[in-house]
Amino acid sequence: MDEIRTYRNWVEGQDLTSFTVKIEESDLFIRAEKLLDSQAQECLRRQRGLIQAFIQKNPEFATSLKPYTIGPKAPEIIRKMAEATACCGVGPMAAVAGAIAEYVGEELLKYSSEVIVENGGDIFMRTKRMRKVGIFAGKSAYTGRLALEIVPAQQPWGICTSSATVGPSLSLGKTDAAVVICHSAILADAWATRLGNMVTSLDEVEKALGLIKDVPEVKGAVIIIDDKIGVWGEIRLVET
Repeated sequence: MDEIRTYRNWVEGQDLTSFTVKIEESDLFIRAEKLLDSQAQECLRRQRGLIQAFIQKNPEFATSLKPYTIGPKAPEIIRKMAEATACCGVGPMAAVAGAIAEYVGEELLKYSSEVIVENGGDIFMRTKRMRKVGIFAGKSAYTGRLALEIVPAQQPWGICTSSATVGPSLSLGKTDAAVVICHSAILADAWATRLGNMVTSLDEVEKALGLIKDVPEVKGAVIIIDDKIGVWGEIRLVET
C-alpha cells in the first residue's frame, strides 16, 4: 500500500498542515489549518468502536454484498452507511471508508474552517479555495495526468473512488477507477462501489454513467478502464 498511497501527494495546495492518523487498518491522511491529530485520533477510535461493536452483534453487516436492514437503535454512522448503500444496491461496508472520512472531517470542522480527510482514496473535503485532486487509476495511462477541480461550496465534498485494479477493497467490475462526487462522502463511496461493480467491459461505461444521471445527490462521475474514460456531471477535469 505504500506505493499506492503516493496519490496522497496529488491534492494540490501547501497552505494547510498535513498529518496522519492510524488505528489498525484505518490510515487517514489529513490536512487542516492546524495540527489536530489528537482530535482526529479520538474521533476515529470512537467511530471504529461503534462499527466494530455493531458487527460483533450483527456479523452479516460486515459481509453482505446487498443492502442490510438495521434497527432504529443502531449508531448514527451505521444508519448512514445502511441508508446510502441501500440507495445504490450494495452492501453496507461499501461506504465504510467514506463514512470514517466524513465523521472525522465533520469533527475537525469544529476547529478548522478547511479540512481534507483522505481514507484509502476516499476524500472528505471542505475548502475555501479551488483545489485539484489527482486521479489514481493504477496502470492506466491517465494516472498522474488528470485531476478534478474542486470548487468551494457551502457543503463539504465527498470524492470517492472504487477500483478493481488498485487496493484491497472488493470490486466486482474491471475499472481502474470509478470516481463519484457528492456532498456526502458516505454516498459518494457507495455510488463509486456501485459503478465500479457494474463496469466489466468498455461497453458498460455509458450504461453506468446513465444510471446516476437522475440521482440529484450525485454531482459528477469519472470512469476509467484501460485507456478509455467516461465523464458525466458538474465537474471539470484538467491536466496535471
